[in-house]
Amino acid sequence: MMGRYAMGCYLGGAAAARAGDEMSGPALLLAGPALTGSPSAGSTLLAGIMVTAAAGGPLFGVLLDRSARPGRPLAAALALYAAALTAILLCLGRLPFALAVLLAVGAGLLGPALSGGWTSQLPRVAPPGALPRATALDAMTFSLAALVGPALAGAVAGAAGAPAAVAVSIALIGLALPAAWTLPVPAPRPGPVPPAARSLPADPSASRCPSASASPSAPPSPSAPRSPTSVPPPGPSVLADLTAGLRAIVRNRPLARATATSVVSCVGQGALLTCCPPLGTAVLGGPDRGALLLSATAASALVANAALARRRRAPRPDTVLLGSTLLLVLAPLLAATGRPVPLIAAVLLAGAAEGPQLTALFAVRHREAPERLRGQVFTTGASLKITGFALGAAFAGPLATWSLPGALVAAAGCEALATLVFVCLPDTAVATASPRPPGAV
Repeated sequence: MMGRYAMGCYLGGAAAARAGDEMSGPALLLAGPALTGSPSAGSTLLAGIMVTAAAGGPLFGVLLDRSARPGRPLAAALALYAAALTAILLCLGRLPFALAVLLAVGAGLLGPALSGGWTSQLPRVAPPGALPRATALDAMTFSLAALVGPALAGAVAGAAGAPAAVAVSIALIGLALPAAWTLPVPAPRPGPVPPAARSLPADPSASRCPSASASPSAPPSPSAPRSPTSVPPPGPSVLADLTAGLRAIVRNRPLARATATSVVSCVGQGALLTCCPPLGTAVLGGPDRGALLLSATAASALVANAALARRRRAPRPDTVLLGSTLLLVLAPLLAATGRPVPLIAAVLLAGAAEGPQLTALFAVRHREAPERLRGQVFTTGASLKITGFALGAAFAGPLATWSLPGALVAAAGCEALATLVFVCLPDTAVATASPRPPGAV
């Protein structure tokens, strides 16, 4: 019962935080021009939030790994992210716009906490033996957020104005705070100790009769000074922890392969997303239809992950990662035909591939990440993916203005390159790789 409750609490908190995050981007895109009068204000704010994610992820991962209660820094990151969005909203139209951009850049440092920070704690919440299914459910919260967030931003902005949409996204992130604060405490590394045993000495009889267990030839000497070796040595520096986290990703071949493949694939996904609004105009008759394409992609990803979660025996995540990336090569090529039916098929295919790809990536991370560096592995991976997505969106925008089919072919090329990365990197872990935990996929 406790495992089910903890899992439900985790999924509810993750879904609320990620929906708020997905909603905040479109809300800022609408609020920036509405409150400042500048058409580029919204895109500038969104770029500011995304540009610092690469630096924030590894640092936040070190903080999670060093914390005895990882839920506390995660809750603090959510609170600071919500506070930054509130400050941005209050600044727009009242204070210099540069201050709002600076706040957005600071908020971007905390972005990986909403994705990788949550997922790194999943093994401590999932019931025994249920990590594969829990991973699929966790990935579904991303698809659900991508489906609900932009649609909710548009609906609230249309009904109550763009600032109200930002306020609702802040409220959703705030709803996740209790779930983050109450995340389970990591078990001691040598092995879990029963609660009853923590309050008793190693030998219960020793508390009743100290002399009973003492050696006659060596009576106890309570007044003897402690040995200097009993003082714990100082912990490693933050820089050493950062280096260890990056080394864990690079030296573990399956983990390095999954990370590199997902980052390059995210470049293609960012390019495809940027092409959706002009595709809606060119093929379906209006830019608003581009938002419907994004919703269809998210819905397809949600359905695909739901089907994956229902399977009793999950397929090997490395195989799913390769297969889904191959499908993502086809999606932009179908969209490049410029016809309605292939375009709809393309976005549904993209979602059906993106959802399982994310689930497989999480499964590889859970399987390969060393326990003491788990937070860094997840937040660093999230940072790299956000950066890859931003790069794809950045190059596809001007390219789509010049040639929309050319931008889509470039997106397909990125996915083909990601497939090539997967094939070229060997699936052999070096000796420093962590052992695979029982029950991992």
